[in-house]
Amino acid sequence: MRCPRSFCSLFLGCVLLIISSSCVKLPRHALQSSGQTAQLVTGNEPINPPLININLASPEELEKLPGIGRGLAARIVAHRTEYGRFRRPEHVMMVRGISDRRFRAMRALITTGE
Repeated sequence: MRCPRSFCSLFLGCVLLIISSSCVKLPRHALQSSGQTAQLVTGNEPINPPLININLASPEELEKLPGIGRGLAARIVAHRTEYGRFRRPEHVMMVRGISDRRFRAMRALITTGE
């Protein structure tokens, strides 16, 4: 009698594990493409806005990025002046105030020119 009960418990545990693992919600950045160009779709044709090179952009150009105001734009330029160019777009997160969340919002719109 003990074997069927433990088998049933094991079976139900496996079923619950499979169901719970299939209900995992993927993070947004896993669903988005990480290509070099951003695509905005208006109507039927996609429009590819020019990428902003964070190594060459002026503070005014940097302010066009989502979540970047005067203060952050000035910090990006100051960081670039003090430490040199950004080698990868992810390196902009070394600037105080640029969080992972803020970086994900602008990732598709920036480049380092490489």
